[in-house]
Amino acid sequence: MANILTRNIPNTITCLNLLSGAIACIFSFRYAEMICGLRGFEWAFIFIGIAAVFDFADGAAARALKAYSELGKQLDSLSDLVSFGLAPALLVYNTWCYFAGGFTFWALCALYIAVAGALRLARFNIDTTQSTTFRGLPIPANAIFWVGYIAWVQSHAWTGNWVTAIIVFIMASLMLSRMRMFSLKFKNFEWRENFRRYVIILAAILFVISEGIAGLAWTILLYILISAVGRKGI
Repeated sequence: MANILTRNIPNTITCLNLLSGAIACIFSFRYAEMICGLRGFEWAFIFIGIAAVFDFADGAAARALKAYSELGKQLDSLSDLVSFGLAPALLVYNTWCYFAGGFTFWALCALYIAVAGALRLARFNIDTTQSTTFRGLPIPANAIFWVGYIAWVQSHAWTGNWVTAIIVFIMASLMLSRMRMFSLKFKNFEWRENFRRYVIILAAILFVISEGIAGLAWTILLYILISAVGRKGI
C-alpha cells in the first residue's frame, strides 16, 4: 500500500499542475474583473506560476522517489499543454479582445500558441535526444514569455494587431524550431558547468526588479539569444 502511494505522489503533483493551468484558463476569461483585489489576468499569472512550481516539483519528486513511469511522462505533457500552452493562448486571446473592445477575429491568432505547444510536446515525447538540451523553445518558457508580454502591454501600450500577430507567430514557431536550447535544470551547482544558467537567473532578478513582471519576457528573450549564440550543450 505504501509503495502504491509513493509511486503516485509525482502524478498527484502533476495533476495539481493541470488543475492550476485550468484555473488560469478560467481567470483569463474574467480578464479585467476585480476579484479579491486582483484583476482576472493577474490571477491567471499567479496560477500559471503555481503550475510552473508543480511542474518542477513533480520531476523532483519522481527522481527522489525513483517513481518514473510512462503514465507520468504522458500525464506531464498533457498537463503542460493546458498550463503552458492553452492558458497563455487564452490569456493572449482575451488581452486582444480587451484592447479591441470586444471579440475580433485577430484574437484567434493566439490559438496558434496552443497548437504549436501541442506539437512541441508530442515531438518531445518521441525524441530521445532532448534529455539534457532541448530542440525548440520549451513550452514553460513560452508561457513565462507571454505572462511577461501581457504585463508589459498593461503597463505600456497595446502593440497592435499586426505586430502582436507577428510576435505570436515567431514565439510559437520557436517551439517547433530545431534550434538547440540549453536546459535550465541544475545537475550540480558548479560555476563552470552552470554559467549560462546563473546568467539567466541573475538577469531574471534584475529584469523583474527594473520592469516588474514584464521583465519575465525580457528574460526569455535573453535565454533564446544565449541559446542561439552559445556553444552546444551544457
